[in-house]
Amino acid sequence: MTVLARHIWVARRHAHEQRVDGWTGPHLSRRKAGRRHPVEDFLFTYYSHRPAQLRRWHPGAGVVLADATVEDLGRDYVAGPAGVTVDIEGVRARRADSIPWIRALLANTAARPAQLGCFGLHEWAMVYRQTQQEIRHDAWPLRLSPAATAAVVEERGVRCSHFDAYRFFTAPARPLNVLTPTRERQHELEQPGCLHANMDLYKWAYKLSPLVPSELVADCFALARDIRALDMRASPYDLAELGYAPVRIETAAGRAEYATAQRAFADAAASLRARLVAAIDAI
Repeated sequence: MTVLARHIWVARRHAHEQRVDGWTGPHLSRRKAGRRHPVEDFLFTYYSHRPAQLRRWHPGAGVVLADATVEDLGRDYVAGPAGVTVDIEGVRARRADSIPWIRALLANTAARPAQLGCFGLHEWAMVYRQTQQEIRHDAWPLRLSPAATAAVVEERGVRCSHFDAYRFFTAPARPLNVLTPTRERQHELEQPGCLHANMDLYKWAYKLSPLVPSELVADCFALARDIRALDMRASPYDLAELGYAPVRIETAAGRAEYATAQRAFADAAASLRARLVAAIDAI
């Protein structure tokens, strides 16, 4: 156990809250005004973790907070002689199935080589053979015509291994994918070059809270936020008005640019994935 004096853990909590406020503040303002942002709002609308939950600070398992009360931290904490700490046994008992499942997924993904040949065509498959009125982000135009967009998908093919991307493909796009991802095959198919698998580190981190420190959850959020920007820059949407220059994966130069960024994200995600596995193993 590591014991943190009150002034230390209060400072850490404050720093975390300030960091998160920089992300959640603009989102909450847009939500109040009824405006939507296809990049910046995605992590708050696609994932189930609410802004207030992301803002709430946890020190992680094995840390004792001196001069704290259980009321300061909540139901997942217990008081001891030196202070308050996470109730590891109680949390593990409530999540007896999910924690081993998450660890196996993280470890299996880390053990595979990164595949960098998808070029973000999953986003194209999500609008394949749809009209402007049918596409998900219908407030934003496509860079190419629907016919030209479809031609890119048909020419390049789709190599998506991630079920939670594949399930949003249009019906005519699904047979064009070289794989048929399912929830049951997730442990078998996920690989560390996949943008969505690396974005999902945020999901696994918050599902492990409060056993992992909130700083790690925030680090995963920050990576997912950067990945989402590349995801949409490489998509068929024209988001130049929002300041997102396109990565034109329909060209050789654009595909090379995408693969370089994808490799960098895979390297960053590898470190976060290892930290999550280590946090699980520590309990």
